[in-house]
Amino acid sequence: MSKPPGDLQADLERSLPAIASLSHGQALSPYYCPAPRRKLISDVRRTFCLFVTFDLLFVSLLWIIELNTNPGLEKNLKNEVIEYKFTSSFFDIFLLAFFRFSVLLLGYALVRLRHWWVIAITTLVSSGFLIVKVIMSEILSKGAFGYLLPIVSFVLAWLETWFLDFKVLSQEAEEERWYLAAQAAAFHPPLLYPSVLSDGQFYSPPESFAGSDNESDDEGIGRKMLSAQEREYVRQGKEAMAVIDQILAQEADWEMEKSNDAGDKVYSIEIPSHGKTFILKAHMQCPAELVYQEVILQPEKMVLWNSTITACQILQRVEDNTLISYDVAAGAAGGVVSPRDFVNVRRIERRKDRYISSGMATTHSCKPPLHKYIRGENGPGGFVVLKCSRNPTVCTFLWILNTDLKGRLPRYLIQQSLAATMFEFVFHLRQRINEICCSSAP
Repeated sequence: MSKPPGDLQADLERSLPAIASLSHGQALSPYYCPAPRRKLISDVRRTFCLFVTFDLLFVSLLWIIELNTNPGLEKNLKNEVIEYKFTSSFFDIFLLAFFRFSVLLLGYALVRLRHWWVIAITTLVSSGFLIVKVIMSEILSKGAFGYLLPIVSFVLAWLETWFLDFKVLSQEAEEERWYLAAQAAAFHPPLLYPSVLSDGQFYSPPESFAGSDNESDDEGIGRKMLSAQEREYVRQGKEAMAVIDQILAQEADWEMEKSNDAGDKVYSIEIPSHGKTFILKAHMQCPAELVYQEVILQPEKMVLWNSTITACQILQRVEDNTLISYDVAAGAAGGVVSPRDFVNVRRIERRKDRYISSGMATTHSCKPPLHKYIRGENGPGGFVVLKCSRNPTVCTFLWILNTDLKGRLPRYLIQQSLAATMFEFVFHLRQRINEICCSSAP
């Protein structure tokens, strides 16, 4: 049954911050952040165990009801258990449910296996036994329960198989990838450069100057020659940067969409050939350099404070200012929005009054579209951190977002939820900044 638009929108508002996982670079953080704790048993596995228990209880209830028919409970119990006959007793169907219950809970609750072979055995045994039972016995002549008990037992066995294979194992695999990424980011954060950095250092691209038109397309040619594909990446990064500069220059044309109690505001503007673009504007009580480091320079740490991100990887460093990133956003809205992956070209610039990370969708040979993900596309957008000349301890944070999640999800529904998405992202960003400030305080 599909969710009504109102409920779906509410789910999206809670889960769409995953699209904030757009990677802008990688660096070594001077702040230690502990890896998240793993649950002893996942929520979806616990639900599976409850369903297995329901299987046993439901079959038991049906059998008890059947025993209470004429000529009575005691006589029927004696006939089906003590004087058991394969051709006429329902006792073996109850034992079959108990067999599934015991083996599945032993394998998936106590031992916590992550393979399908245990449930394959229980389903094969259940299906084979029930088929033989129906063919060779006389239970179909015993009324409604002769049909109901074998059908219910057969259906429940296959529902358990489907639930484990398509829900439990797949979701736990996603959680495992997220945990490993978070652990790696916490203890072994990757470096943008292969050289060793001392504590407190992180990579920052060379300072750029706004309005400079005499930059060569072969930027960084003194370090290495760029291929035709790499020059195209640089061009795309500059194109996204030009759109951001255009949006910032047209602030008077921004249309107010929503605001919250914290004073954050979301605006929108129509960009020719790119469509509707959203802009979050938030005032941060911290130096611009801290937001620059957390959001722009080390997005791989987002997996530690945004669980909707399952993967974050830098595919290629083209030159000092240009990167290719790959990100995977977890499914959302109770499975209505399936996982999306993104490949983006990113350009990072440091200017005298601001830090900018621009980006847009691109392609890369290392990450062709995969069948298990829907490939989303990001239009020109990115993050801007504006310095305050009068007070260096505060700054203004801008998130410019133009995204298409593809699939069959209505675009209008995504756009209606983006404001809440952006507010939630900046809320978690403030929490992250507060944690860093508290941990670094003497």
